[in-house]
Amino acid sequence: MQVNIALLTVTDTRTIDTDKSGAILVKKIKEQNHKLIDRKIVKDEKDKIKKIILDWTKNNDIDVIITTGGTGLTGRDITPEAINEIADKQIPGFGELFRELSYKSIGTSAMQSRACAALSNGKYIFALPGSSGGVTDAWEGILKYQLDINHKPCNFVELLPRLKEK
Repeated sequence: MQVNIALLTVTDTRTIDTDKSGAILVKKIKEQNHKLIDRKIVKDEKDKIKKIILDWTKNNDIDVIITTGGTGLTGRDITPEAINEIADKQIPGFGELFRELSYKSIGTSAMQSRACAALSNGKYIFALPGSSGGVTDAWEGILKYQLDINHKPCNFVELLPRLKEK
């Protein structure tokens, strides 16, 4: 099953041409035969991040929103806070598993990532680090499998029709 994905790069310095992490994700999305519906770049400003994500959560053509960047510890890193303000539910296991995978690559530096995931209006939102290694670890270690309807014993895709249940 093809998953429709929107990709947001949160950065004060990159452009579409210099966004290595975004480019990696575009390639990996295509390799898994998913569809990239939209791609944007936004500055590290909470209200702007929230507006784009909220607009995407209202788009029936989008199943999954992936952000890259803004998950670190500096004063400008604000992506998790923006997502928390619009989230209906948190998916804490995503961040925990990401840091476990990242620890194997970069050791204790993994604790500096605040990668996280949430649900908002029936859409998955995954906030990944801005580093090329971080997005690769997240995709290859988690998202590639959880966005595959054939992954057993369970996956995120099979839950999509039920995410808006009351």
